[in-house]
Amino acid sequence: MNKTFDRYAGIVFLAIGAFFIIESHRISANAYGSSVGPNVFPFGLGILLGLLSIRLIYETFKYQQTENQKEKLDYKRFAIILVASVLYALLLEDAGYVVTTFLFLLIGFQTMQRGKIFVTLIISLSFSVGVFLLFDKLLNVPLPSSASWLGIL
Repeated sequence: MNKTFDRYAGIVFLAIGAFFIIESHRISANAYGSSVGPNVFPFGLGILLGLLSIRLIYETFKYQQTENQKEKLDYKRFAIILVASVLYALLLEDAGYVVTTFLFLLIGFQTMQRGKIFVTLIISLSFSVGVFLLFDKLLNVPLPSSASWLGIL
């Protein structure tokens, strides 16, 4: 862990969390036939991000001081996750939530830890289908569903 990087990252994420909280008040507070409006999720994410950022900043004050301790940054993994995130955002509407989320999670899990491909496939598929069914069928919140050609949705 890099104390300086973590402290600056905590401050940046705290600012992003505050931005989410402030901007969530601009979103309509009610939705058709639902007691939970579209502003609740961004507000909750802002609160969560803010709290986690405060904890990260607090933790940087407890780091042990060691000399000559350098971490090697893993640019390859970072680049893979960054490209996967951008592709996820670009393809979400066209390919649908289930397919893009499945592929993003598969790439992300395999990038972070190689191996156990069968477990990764099961977790990625069950999460993407489970969240889609939860939101689309149970909560009646539509998600991009061009992936309905799978025949299971």
